[in-house]
Amino acid sequence: MKYWLETLGCPKNQVDSDKLAGSLESEGYVQASGPDQADLVVVNTCAFIEAARQESVDTILALDEQRRSTSRLVVTGCMAERYGDELAAALPEVDQVAGFGVAFGHAAKPVAARPPLGAPGPVSVSIRPRKVPSFDLLNLPRPSARAPWAYLKVAEGCNRNCGFCAIPSFRGKQRSRTVDDLLAEVDALAVQEVVLVAQDLASYGVDDQRRGAIVDLVAAVSERVPRTRLLYLYPSDLTDQLIAVMGETDCHYFDLSLQHVSRPHLRRMRRWGDGDRFARRVAQIRDRYPDAAFRSSFIVGYPGETEEDHDQLLRFLDQTQLDWVGFFPFSPEEGTYALGLADPVPAGLMRERLAECSELQDAITARRRRALVGTKTTVLVDRPGVGRSHREAPEIDGIVRLPDDLPTGSMIEVVITDAVGVDLEAEPVGVAEPVCVAGPVGVTGPVGGGIRS
Repeated sequence: MKYWLETLGCPKNQVDSDKLAGSLESEGYVQASGPDQADLVVVNTCAFIEAARQESVDTILALDEQRRSTSRLVVTGCMAERYGDELAAALPEVDQVAGFGVAFGHAAKPVAARPPLGAPGPVSVSIRPRKVPSFDLLNLPRPSARAPWAYLKVAEGCNRNCGFCAIPSFRGKQRSRTVDDLLAEVDALAVQEVVLVAQDLASYGVDDQRRGAIVDLVAAVSERVPRTRLLYLYPSDLTDQLIAVMGETDCHYFDLSLQHVSRPHLRRMRRWGDGDRFARRVAQIRDRYPDAAFRSSFIVGYPGETEEDHDQLLRFLDQTQLDWVGFFPFSPEEGTYALGLADPVPAGLMRERLAECSELQDAITARRRRALVGTKTTVLVDRPGVGRSHREAPEIDGIVRLPDDLPTGSMIEVVITDAVGVDLEAEPVGVAEPVCVAGPVGVTGPVGGGIRS
């Protein structure tokens, strides 16, 4: 039997998909070369905002057209958790809608589905109760890494109550994994870069009274891999201790979940902090680590956002000169605090504010990338001709373009020769053009498993 697994949404979803793939392969499935070759087609959906939900539906319908008539189409992930019965009724093309079954501590009820033509009976994709730990996705095995880097999901769920976010309602409260389990997974992955992810990463361990456990975890992972990267840090939990241990990893990349900078507006969002605090923290980190790279994201058009709130955000962007920024229009989400707030921002004004932010930040990012030309850095070769330094998170930021003959999985010192948009171009240190090297400087050896497309 062959499967095809399509993943939408954030890196946390990618880890879930890896775990599902590992479970399927342990039951004898093998990965198909495409959805038209699969007996089982699975879509791991995203439900964070309306645009993500629409992309999920569009993907489901497209895969239904591509799959074989004898295959089964199963929808899982956040949309299945959040809208299970409704989704099943709205998409008769789908054979089964199956939530992960862990968000509320009970099993999702699989939808009875037709078996493939000629098959003796239905193909079971079992979703068991959370009391059976083998199907908590956090604890499932995962297949070998297909790239020299991998995401490592350290916890599921979230204990915060941000005004715009519905994720706790269908992913549940935070559940942190043990350090031993995580380190065993790091060892099994055998990669050069581990990217730690969670809905609220810096709160790792707080749910079982291990406050500050993220510091020990980062230190332990860093003993096993050359590069440890952290994604999604709530600003109030970016402690001096965490900054220090991140500095010791030599991956000075700070992904801060800020969402806005106006103090009164952040309180409407049920968020902590303000622009002055954020700017001081960025400056402190840059003083300590001049090569630090910063990423954040901001919501534009949350109810009650005033022109002064928006102007504060523009001033903050200009002041802090962050390397990477994502801007998202506010999306009213069922079951959230924001849904009942007054003073909605008109759609046209929201678009204008998004355009202003994007235009300003695009220029900042371009300048910061051009400023790297002529500098030296260490890159991880992800695949032939493509690498990343500490400044670029995988599948999120720009890349470093390299000579095609550098071995995948190698860590190598390069000099940046040009900036093309958000991407950089580089050559190995000490190698003159044309490049012809027998053994690249700093090679630690390729990491097996092939490359994820």
